[in-house]
Parts: sequence; C-alpha cells; structure tokens
Amino acid sequence: MSTNAAATSAQRSGAAPRNAPDPAFDWERIAYLVNLSRALDHMEETRLVPEKKVMYQFSARGHDMAQVMLGCRLGNPRDATCGYYRSRPLLLALGVDVADALGSAMGRAGGYSDGRDIGVVFNFPNPHGASALPMCGGVGSQYTPTAGWAQAIEYYRDVLKDPAYESAIAVVLGGDASVATNGFWAALTIATTQRLPMLFYIEDNGFGISVPSTFQTPGGDIAANLSGWQGLEIFSGDGTDPAEAARLVADAEAHVRRQRAPALLRLTMPRLEGHSFQDTQTYKSAQTIEAEWQRDPLPRLKDYLVPAVFDQAGWDGIVSRAQAAAEEGLERAESRPASEPADVMRNVFFEGEMQTEGGMHNHGYVAPPSTSEPKPEGQRINMVTAIRRTLEHEMTINDRVLLFGEDIGPKGGVHAVTLGLQEKFGPKRVFDTSLSEEGIIGRAGGMALAGLMPVPEIQFRKYAEPATEQINDCGTMRWRTANRFAAPMVVRMAGGFFKCGDPWHSQTNEVAFIHNPGWQVVVPSNAEDAVGLLRTALRGNDPVIFFEHRNLLDLAWARRPYPGDDFALPFGQAKFTRRGDAITIVTWGAMVPRCEEAAEGYAADVIDLRTLMPWDREAVLQSVRRTRRCLIVHEDLRTAGFGAEIAAVVADEAFMDLDAPVARVTMPDIPSPHSPRLLEWAVPSVERIRARIADLVEF
Repeated sequence: MSTNAAATSAQRSGAAPRNAPDPAFDWERIAYLVNLSRALDHMEETRLVPEKKVMYQFSARGHDMAQVMLGCRLGNPRDATCGYYRSRPLLLALGVDVADALGSAMGRAGGYSDGRDIGVVFNFPNPHGASALPMCGGVGSQYTPTAGWAQAIEYYRDVLKDPAYESAIAVVLGGDASVATNGFWAALTIATTQRLPMLFYIEDNGFGISVPSTFQTPGGDIAANLSGWQGLEIFSGDGTDPAEAARLVADAEAHVRRQRAPALLRLTMPRLEGHSFQDTQTYKSAQTIEAEWQRDPLPRLKDYLVPAVFDQAGWDGIVSRAQAAAEEGLERAESRPASEPADVMRNVFFEGEMQTEGGMHNHGYVAPPSTSEPKPEGQRINMVTAIRRTLEHEMTINDRVLLFGEDIGPKGGVHAVTLGLQEKFGPKRVFDTSLSEEGIIGRAGGMALAGLMPVPEIQFRKYAEPATEQINDCGTMRWRTANRFAAPMVVRMAGGFFKCGDPWHSQTNEVAFIHNPGWQVVVPSNAEDAVGLLRTALRGNDPVIFFEHRNLLDLAWARRPYPGDDFALPFGQAKFTRRGDAITIVTWGAMVPRCEEAAEGYAADVIDLRTLMPWDREAVLQSVRRTRRCLIVHEDLRTAGFGAEIAAVVADEAFMDLDAPVARVTMPDIPSPHSPRLLEWAVPSVERIRARIADLVEF
C-alpha cells in the first residue's frame, strides 16, 4: 500500500499534517470494516433476501462508520456492549466472524443462535475484547441489562477488589426512537444516580421506522433535552463527518473510563435504506432521501483518508479485500447445514454443559455440599425469618450474592424479609432501587451476565407487569443463544391474599411465569420448604421466580424449625403432606393448609407441588392411578390457571384410571376483592374444598 508523500514528509519532520486523521485510530482497519459492512448489506439486499435465504434484513448503511469507530475503542475484556438490530458494524469491529454474521441470518447451524433467533440480534462472548451481550428484538430492552453490567463493574472493582475491572465500561447502542422507551429512562436513572461507567450511544437518523424523532423527544434532539440532567456528560455531533465522529467517540469513551461516570453520545446520521428490507420508505419525500444520500459517511471517509493516509490504490485494495472477505464468509456460511429440529428443545434450562458466559458458576463458584434431609434447629420460625436466615447464610459464604429492590435497605422490605441485612452486609450488597420494575429485573440480568447472583425483589406480584419484557428476555436467553449466555438470578416476589385483598397486591397468576420459557417457578408453603427451595435457587444456574405468599409469611401453620444451613431441596419433587387411597388433591402455596384441613376424615393424598416449573408429573400421575380421583385446588383464576394444565395431563395420561371427572376449586375469573367478606367468598375456602372432595368420593 502506498502512502501519501505529503503525509510521509510531515511524519518524518515530526509535524502532523493539518487536519490529519487522529493516529489513535487504526484507519486502515476502520476503512476495511466499513467496506465489509457495506459488502454484507449489499449482498443480502441484492442476493440473499431475493433468494429467500435471509428473512430479516436491516441495513446499517449510514450508521456503519461511527459504529466501527466505537467498536475499535472497546478492547478491555471486561467491557461489554449491547446493541440492537442495526448494530452489525460494531460487532464486526469486535471480531465477529463473517460466516457467523451471515450464517445466523440464514438460519444455519452454529452462529449466534443455531437458527433459533433472527440473525440481526447478535450475541458474542469475546475473550479478547468487549463481549456483545445478547440483543433482543424489543426496542429499548438493551438499556437496563447494560446498566446491570456497569454496576457489576463497580462491584467487582470496589467490593471484590478485582483490578481487571479498573477501567472497564459498559456501552449501549440505541436509535433515536428508543429514547422514548421505559428501558432508556430506567437505565438513565440507574446510571446517573449510581454514577456508573456507562456510555449511552444514540444513533439519530431522524426516524423510528416511519415516525419522526420529534415524536420521540421534543424537538427531536435527546442530547439537547438532557443537557440539564445531573451526573450525565453530553456529547453530540455529526456521525457522518469522520474527524468529528472520531473525536466525539474518543472523548465520550475516555470520559466514561477516566471519570467512571455515565455519558451520552448522540450522533446524527442518515438511514440510507428502509427500516428493514421490506420498508419502501414511501413516507419520505424524494428530497429527504436525496439529502440523506448526500450525507453518506462512506465517501466522506474516503475523502478524509485519501490521500491523507493512503492513496487511491490503497483504498481500492481495502475495498477489494473487504468484498473478498464477504464472499468467502458467504461460502463458509452456506456450507453449514441447516439447524436440526431435533435440537430445538435443548438449552431451555441448564443441562450440565456450562454456558460460555454468564452466571457465577463460570467465575469459579462451586456450590457447597447439601442434603435434602432436614436437621431441625431450635423452635419453629415463621417463613419471613426462614427466608431471611437463608439469605444471610448464602450471602455470608458467597460474596457474589446481592439483594436489591424498592425499600429493602434500611426499611428491610415492606414484608420485613431483608430487615438488618443492609446493616450487616453494607449498601453495596443490599440496596434500594428506583421505582422501576423494568430497571430492577433488567439490571439483574446484566449483573447475572457479569457473573454475580442477583436477588431482586418485586414487592407484589402485580408490580412485575412493567418488567414483563425483561422477564421474557432473561428466560429465553440460554435457548436463543444456544447456551452461549445465561443469566441465573432469583426473583423474590410476594403476592396472594392476606387479611384482605385487592386487585393490586393480592394477585398470584403464577401461570404467567410458567408460560415464560426458561424460568423455574417455586411456591413454598412453609418455612422448611422455603429454606430448602431458596437455597437451591441461590446455588443454581437458571433464573428462578421465588413466590412468597403473603398469607404464609407469618402464618402459624407454616412455621417450622430451621432445617440447617446445608438443607436444599431439589426442584420438581412434590411432597405428600397426607396419604390416603380415596382421592388425590393437588395444590401449592397458601392452599396447602386449607386442603389439609378440608381432607380431615377422608383417605386423601394431599400433594404439595412446591415447584410449578418443573412440576412433579409422575408423583401426581402415580397417585391418581392409585386413588382414581383427582381434585386440583389453587388460588389463581380458573380459566387458563395452572390447574388446567395439570387436569389436561391427568386426562391425557391417566384417563382410563379415573372413576370420576378431574375437578378444580379455584378463584372465579375476577380480580381479588378488597372486602374480607368478598375475599373469603372468592378464595377457595375449606368448606368449598371439602364439599368438592365429598362430591368426587361419592361419584
């Protein structure tokens, strides 16, 4: 490659040419990667999409140059970034294989997801530089997990004293439309109130599909609108000007590393193609499209580098090399087989083969020995005390366990479960959060990806609704990345009736979590089981919903002696609280004591499932085949409640063994009423359960 004579002369004399490209950047690599990104976009648009080899295509043209610059600055193996569907140039800069970049979009075996996810949402465990956290298809869902990674950096550096995290940062990419999402504002609040090393990189192309950016933030300029936001350094400029983009990227990245504080970088740039390949951009005028193409950063990059860094022949060589790499990558991608349907059921949960990244087991954690045999200690304790004692023990022996949520710090939680834990372990390990359930669960996801064991609290079941997207994304992570990433955590969540009810604090609706693939769901009915199930969850390698029923937290029936610090119960193993051969009663949570009382005088098997995902199908089926009758009792609503799934399995697999129809006693399909009188009518009572037992036994 020949070099411009003037530049060479200036270098020999020790003086940099005026307006010379910043030598801190590898301009040859930047030029190559931008041209490679263009070659891949062109290949998909002109060949692979028309040939139906690629179903989803999102061009990065216009966004590519600045993304590549940013990616080239992320060399710390403790850095992490999370992008969105237009972030392939950044991934190429991090080192993603071209065959993966194409093959994943083509649904071929291997790659990011083994054909399970659309190819434009990347994940990249990267031992040589920044890892790309698993992206999602939902706009704005990338922000709070990135904030969680940034907080994990702080924890490793300040609490665990790991020098490898000293200058690490977390970087999140988002388009201008994403600044209107809950995730953006939740992460912004987390990063600035906690002073986290997090860079918000906003690519402003003026449109969210067809909606102008003026509908996303007043005036269409999020940088201007956040200029008064405390604790946030703002950088803003033209992402198509090579000199300006390079300067702003370098300044923003350096600020976050040096100051260990958040920054927002907004770069304007054109989206030179539609939102996706199918988008014809009829909502844009011809003048708008022409003006966008006049701002194409690729010719501006060429003008900036030729002849300042290399001559025309050098540039042409880079273009040829990029095109050849794209073709070679396509050849390798097409040589891969299609994904095997037989494998698609794998990796919903941990199967013994460790994921590439995420979870404390990947960072040297080894669970201590445990036993499923209780060793009762002292007097009976309530469930609140049992949960608190288990958390305290696991935090004492495992410094990767962190507790957080609304009001769990000095107050000790609205149910007093975490009382005294912040005083013992400090505010870095037990801390309050802003009032954002999306922020709580998303942050937990990022922490789990970084190797911690987060234990977020959702105060009441109903309040989990704003976190639905993050719950889904976390649960599907292992499956959609083909076991490359996982985010084990334990989400403590209270709910159910108490002295009274209401539509906001008394919901159970466990079935919603069971319907989220990848989540294990635990519903203990007593203090002993709460200890054993919580300990298993805290030492496990999957995300867990740990449901704490409000009526059981201090109920006398639920009190048990503490079963010991080594007591842990396997998931998917039900408990027979009563034995008999006349009827099988299947239940869980707060309905267990009511079923036990209702079964007095009957020869009944009362089965406390204890875990709903997985649930003990074999115990239920074996019991039903013996008793020939089945009653399912749960607090959740009748229609589409989890009892319907149990009833279907019994009907499918034990129909010929039944002497009576499978029956259910549940809440009616109404919200939980507030009045104690109305509540007692709605929640399955001992009398209603006993009456249904009698009907079935006498059938």
